[in-house]
Amino acid sequence: MSLRIPIALLVAVACVLSVVPGAARAALGDDLGSVETDRAQLKAALRTSSAADYTVHELTLPGGTVVREFASASGTVFAVSWSGPFMPDLRQLLGAWFERYRVAVPASRTGRARVSVVRPDLIVHSGGHPRAFVGLAYLPQAVPAGVTRDELR
Repeated sequence: MSLRIPIALLVAVACVLSVVPGAARAALGDDLGSVETDRAQLKAALRTSSAADYTVHELTLPGGTVVREFASASGTVFAVSWSGPFMPDLRQLLGAWFERYRVAVPASRTGRARVSVVRPDLIVHSGGHPRAFVGLAYLPQAVPAGVTRDELR
């Protein structure tokens, strides 16, 4: 009898996890289908705008920070930027790329010093101070042709 309860519990948890996209998010490199999950989890207001080769999904968080997720015509999030009074969760925004970012951040970095990570496959610039954080992360190989870094703000 004691084995039935743990097995039943395990089956129930597996069923819930297969239906609920709790870990899904529109992180860098992910597909566009998860933007709505981000909006709901962050309790953010969503505004969408289009450019010639990409779509910008702007999430305004309750604390005032604005996160912009740039998606290519194929639906891949190729860039994420942020600005506002609070630093967003970079683990969430960078998704699978977070570990590469974390490893590349200089060990000598102190406090709130500006961080720049420039790799062939990942570029991240982040800095600021309380009430004024800004940043940009993008995948150079995924940026649509003709899109400039200045457009990714």
